[in-house]
Amino acid sequence: MPKVGMEPVRRKALIDAALLTIGQHGSLSVTMAEIAREAGVSSALAHHYFGSKEQLLLETVRSLLRDLRNDVTAALTNAASPRERLSAILRVSFQEDQFAPGTIAAWLAFYAEAQRSEETRRLLVIYAKRLRSNLLSGLKRICPPDDAVRIAEGAAAMIDGLYIRQSLRSAPVSSGASVALIEDYLTVKLRPFERAGGAA
Repeated sequence: MPKVGMEPVRRKALIDAALLTIGQHGSLSVTMAEIAREAGVSSALAHHYFGSKEQLLLETVRSLLRDLRNDVTAALTNAASPRERLSAILRVSFQEDQFAPGTIAAWLAFYAEAQRSEETRRLLVIYAKRLRSNLLSGLKRICPPDDAVRIAEGAAAMIDGLYIRQSLRSAPVSSGASVALIEDYLTVKLRPFERAGGAA
């Protein structure tokens, strides 16, 4: 029988173990037993807390999204200008824990799963909308709405693209270099509007 008060600790350990195990395998073809072993608990206890591997995997996606949302919220609190808001979002997107090889492999595995799982797809759509919204919160204070949307889409596509390139290791780019690439893109795109004094 599970110890009273241990459920939050064990659930977190299982989520962390799921992320690590998926990252090591590079796919979702992991078993509940493998995840439980990594977490140091029995497979029966893992099933007790989550019911199934699918539910554990969904909670792992939610955990990734919560961590990312909390980190972005904290970073934006310290941003003093619209341009600093954009830089803060980029730094969080490529911070060490998010851009670690295992985490990247897990993100891509979840994207692949979204092709067959409506719930996983829904969670990843939430992520994409949140990223776009965060980027627009800074961009709309610098340039007109249509330009803001176009630039936000470009920046979001670059973020996703750099994750894919990093996962394939075809042309890996460091976290700092990834941020610098998108900063360069934003600088070029925003220069005409910043010279004009921002959006009306």
